[in-house]
Amino acid sequence: MVNQETIELQHKILEGTIHVFNRKGLKFTMDDLAMELGMSKKTIYKVFREKDELFLTMVDYLFDSIKESEKQIFENPDLTTLEKIRAILCVLPDSYKDIDFRQLYLLRSKYPQIYRQVEVRLESGWETTIELIEQGMKEGVIRKTQIPIVKMMLEATVEQFFQRDVLLENRISYNEALLEVTNILMDGIVKE
Repeated sequence: MVNQETIELQHKILEGTIHVFNRKGLKFTMDDLAMELGMSKKTIYKVFREKDELFLTMVDYLFDSIKESEKQIFENPDLTTLEKIRAILCVLPDSYKDIDFRQLYLLRSKYPQIYRQVEVRLESGWETTIELIEQGMKEGVIRKTQIPIVKMMLEATVEQFFQRDVLLENRISYNEALLEVTNILMDGIVKE
């Protein structure tokens, strides 16, 4: 059984990994991480046997944090249904706003197992968003929409961000891209 001290150490390593990743991308070394954390590589390897295991855990850690942020948005009584949908579609926890997610397109070729985990997480956990869209249709603030199509469009868009370097080539941040996708989905492209 994992004790609280181990969980706290794991979280500290994962947060350090996010900081090092943000500076060096996927090319960071365990030495870089040890230096960032001010601990030995041996300590890191006690928690994560290898870099791949660290990356897999980091994917879940990031997505779990995003889901927690979605929950907070969903439960916020001060937001309308439309505001909740808009916020959830482009949610990133504040602590991840500076992460260069554009680098993740490199996962597909260099770390296919980890990329597959990103795909699995992108394709799951849509219950809150679907519930809000259905609520918006009942309230009459969203037109009747085929939810599987909306879900597929969003998944495919985000997957493309991770499969290609289009954001890097066009100097668009991941946050800007998510916001633009959300605006297009919610408002369309027709100028009023």
